[in-house]
Amino acid sequence: MDSFLKHKATIMREGGRRLAFVRDSLVDFAQLGVNFAEIDQKAFELIKSQGAKANFAMVPGYKWATCLMKNDEVCHGIPSADKVIEPGDFIKIDVGLLYEGFHVDTTVSFYRGEVSEGTKNFLQHGQHALDRAIAEAIPGNTVYDISFQMEKTLTRHNLGAVYQLTGHGIGKQLHEDPNIPCFAQKRDKKEKLYEGQTVAIEVMYTQGKPDLKQDADGWTFRTIDGSIGGMIEETVLVTANGPEILTRPIS
Repeated sequence: MDSFLKHKATIMREGGRRLAFVRDSLVDFAQLGVNFAEIDQKAFELIKSQGAKANFAMVPGYKWATCLMKNDEVCHGIPSADKVIEPGDFIKIDVGLLYEGFHVDTTVSFYRGEVSEGTKNFLQHGQHALDRAIAEAIPGNTVYDISFQMEKTLTRHNLGAVYQLTGHGIGKQLHEDPNIPCFAQKRDKKEKLYEGQTVAIEVMYTQGKPDLKQDADGWTFRTIDGSIGGMIEETVLVTANGPEILTRPIS
């Protein structure tokens, strides 16, 4: 691994640790009765406390530190005050930060209050799909290998693999090559992974059909059929000893 990749890994390892603290703190904060604007304000405060910057707010046209979604919303949800966490909600918090010139990104899904066994299983299967996908992030493997495991795990449980949005490379930029889909494409067999590479691997999936539509706000994607959508994401470093999850929970 060359000197730049070693430097990048060192900085992103620390940035990932700080982001994991932010994400886990936001989950603790996101209790029943809390609105999405309050969560976003908390995110700004936490990110600043970590000596970092809210990188989502640097995206042209976007001014928030997080993307927040519930139930049928899958990603890019604007954290508005009129969305309040209610019993039975399936919540997604997507948050990132910029630390010493490098970006890290993560998403967590969880629920509040009583939910059905189907919803609990939905969350468990999504986490399993992400775990299987991350395990493929080793030098010499390909983007196809990651996507194949993700799709295979989801479809085994009759869940939809979102095809309109993807995971991505990450580093000096928030979104870099390669794109990492939630479903396998033969062309991605050409996208080989290398030691020192950093990628944001994310499973975006649905209880029903995988088709999404975009809201009039120009950002929020939700399921067309109204089924629950999930999103779980980690920033991962590709190493010779296997994948290293940089945004792994602190506990």
